[in-house]
Amino acid sequence: MTFSLGIVGAGQFSGQFATLFQAHPGVSDIYVTDLLPERAEQLAAAQGLTGTFPSYEAMLESEAVDAVAIFTQRWTHGPLVLQGLNAGKHVYSAVPMAISTEEIAAIIEAVRATGLTYMMGETSQYNPATVHARDQIAEGAFGRLFYAEGDYVHDMDLGFYEAYQYSGGENWKATASYPPLLYPTHSVGGVLGAWQTHAVSVSAIGVKDDRGDGVFDREISQFGNDFSNATALFEVAGGGSFRTNEFRRVGYPSHIRESRFRFFGTEASMEQLATVSFWQDKEGVKDITELLEPKPTLAPDDPSLEHIAPALRAAFTSGSAPVHDRSRLPRAFDNLHNGHEGSHHFLVDDFVTAVNTRTLPSVNAWVAARYTLPGIVAHQSALQGGVRLDIPDFGDAPEA
Repeated sequence: MTFSLGIVGAGQFSGQFATLFQAHPGVSDIYVTDLLPERAEQLAAAQGLTGTFPSYEAMLESEAVDAVAIFTQRWTHGPLVLQGLNAGKHVYSAVPMAISTEEIAAIIEAVRATGLTYMMGETSQYNPATVHARDQIAEGAFGRLFYAEGDYVHDMDLGFYEAYQYSGGENWKATASYPPLLYPTHSVGGVLGAWQTHAVSVSAIGVKDDRGDGVFDREISQFGNDFSNATALFEVAGGGSFRTNEFRRVGYPSHIRESRFRFFGTEASMEQLATVSFWQDKEGVKDITELLEPKPTLAPDDPSLEHIAPALRAAFTSGSAPVHDRSRLPRAFDNLHNGHEGSHHFLVDDFVTAVNTRTLPSVNAWVAARYTLPGIVAHQSALQGGVRLDIPDFGDAPEA
């Protein structure tokens, strides 16, 4: 069984995923559309895709497209996802799910009403540290897990200026000021992707930017935002807490590892840093760095990455780590580029499998809400000086 796919947005990220969708035996024709038609045409020509559409609306009206994969600006996802579902298309969306509680509620209701597949492509779901922690939690190795940490630490100087200039045009400074806590899934998702719980309240602190270059300037910002760094402390259901950091001004080598995680239980703990990782219990420390280390599958100077800032290329070249179980993946992926610490292959396969078997993907709408909504509420807390706020929850996904 196969389905046809329409890619929405022909920017720096979508081309890497187009290759994987094209190679997957569960996908047939692939189309693309972009607000800049020349970018769509270039991507289609470069990768031999089936064709282009002049607009997203035209793509949704076509019976030639069964599903859409959205790779547009992060604050546009909610409305585009709703359009896709309401047009009868299955939807894969880059992160975040949406930027408001109302948009998230509407997506969940649309998925419930239509019965269509929705998946958010959260890379930290398959971060090696998250995978290993998830396995160890399932085996009870931590004892009672009571605290965790998730960081997404990516300095603007390391490729983000170029990325926002590429996607934002003349108005790029207004969009580059996107609030860090509204892009929470790389940190929250890595914690909750292992710890089977959800956040129920949060207190957060934002740090106002002082670079003075027009980015994170409230007067220029499309979002009225001047926070470049933020920290949030979450309470979880069942007892315990986790802390996340979203840093955009930080002295840290994000090109080596931008998301990192720690888990603490009554019997053992695990810590991941930029270049080393450790498993610890009451007897001692075990170095698990090699277990969690992806091996690159694509050279940083590969021609397919020439339009991507050098500081961002590592995110598109990582292969799989030993902790990854690749047995379920199509063999066509074996020699193809991967990315974000080995996650891209698994995310594509999750969506394709869910659509073709009509099963729930790993990061379905209900899971995506639990990865996204905590950051939205945390941003509101930061705007109010750290006041503790309750986080709504939409519950677990319904059983098939």
